[in-house]
Amino acid sequence: MMMNASASTPPALLLPPAPRLLSARGWTLVLLAVLGVALLVPALNLLLPAGHALHLSDYLVGLLGKIMCYAICALAMDLIWGYTGILSLGHGLFFALGGYAMGMYLMRQIGRDGNYQSDLPDFMVFLDWKALPWHWAGSDSFAFQMLMVLAVPGLLAFVFGFFAFRSRIKGVYFSIITQALTFAAMLLFFRNETGFGGNNGFTDFKRILGVPLNQPGTRMLLFVITGLVLIGFFLLGRFIVCSRFGRVLQAIRDAESRVMFTGYEPLAYKLAIWTLSALMCGVAGALYVPQVGIINPGEMSPAASIEIAIWTAVGGRATLIGPIVGAFFVNGAKSWFTQAFPEYWLYFLGVLFIAVTLWLPEGLAGLARKLGQRFKRTASKEEQA
Repeated sequence: MMMNASASTPPALLLPPAPRLLSARGWTLVLLAVLGVALLVPALNLLLPAGHALHLSDYLVGLLGKIMCYAICALAMDLIWGYTGILSLGHGLFFALGGYAMGMYLMRQIGRDGNYQSDLPDFMVFLDWKALPWHWAGSDSFAFQMLMVLAVPGLLAFVFGFFAFRSRIKGVYFSIITQALTFAAMLLFFRNETGFGGNNGFTDFKRILGVPLNQPGTRMLLFVITGLVLIGFFLLGRFIVCSRFGRVLQAIRDAESRVMFTGYEPLAYKLAIWTLSALMCGVAGALYVPQVGIINPGEMSPAASIEIAIWTAVGGRATLIGPIVGAFFVNGAKSWFTQAFPEYWLYFLGVLFIAVTLWLPEGLAGLARKLGQRFKRTASKEEQA
């Protein structure tokens, strides 16, 4: 008796369809964010007089610009921690390296307008340096330093990640090593002989691309660029997690051994997303420095890297939008608490992190999703009644 060939053939494996990049509502929110950053905020700051009720002060614009830089770091952390399961406690290092690369260019832009009226940066004149060190070559070129913003943190992340992931270091051991790395870099940059300003770092910037930094238009342009870069990185992150590459990353997070048994090599995937996250932090640091006006080794402190993880956890891991919200929420609270109750800020941060860990494991994004689902259920029951 002949057996039907189609009956003996196993059915094809049907994978769930890849999620859309964004829904119609999501694209609408992105468009509103672009309009807010590029049009609304500049109009409220530059066009409305200072006494107007809707006027945004220069201080508030600068604070928002700084927080957006932090949000880029939180977004980068979400890609490696939330979607890949790699907890880094050293991403502040990549942020600071990007900031130092930008700071070197800004220091050269000071020219002879410094306190010592020398072609060398003031801290080098104070330390009796006679010439620029070798690693300052090309620092007067904006294009070269922007290349260094990407190359330095990217290369360091690639080399470190290659050896760490190849050795299958993971979990708490990986987190401790990353924190040791950033702590060692901080101690190195504190030394005056390294040529990075020592304890004081770089400050007293005058201009960028020949344009004075203290002009309202310049600072607003930096704000707009930062906002657009944040939105662009969000869309890039969304594209990654919705792609096949992103689905493999999530599989590595959930069951790395099974991923290896199915024929995938986790090293390449982990190294790629790890390096990309470092590049994002480097760009954030480069945007941070001209807006804040200073970069020093304190940005490499272990506490700074831990705060990036806190923003991500508070906002909600593996959501992309959650870490951005977390960065704004925590740093907005920090700005208020350090002015109103400066001695209690660290206690508040600790209580916030413990509360999120115990009662909001999915962060603010998870809380918003649950409230939305509850509202829909309530509305549905009312309609049925």
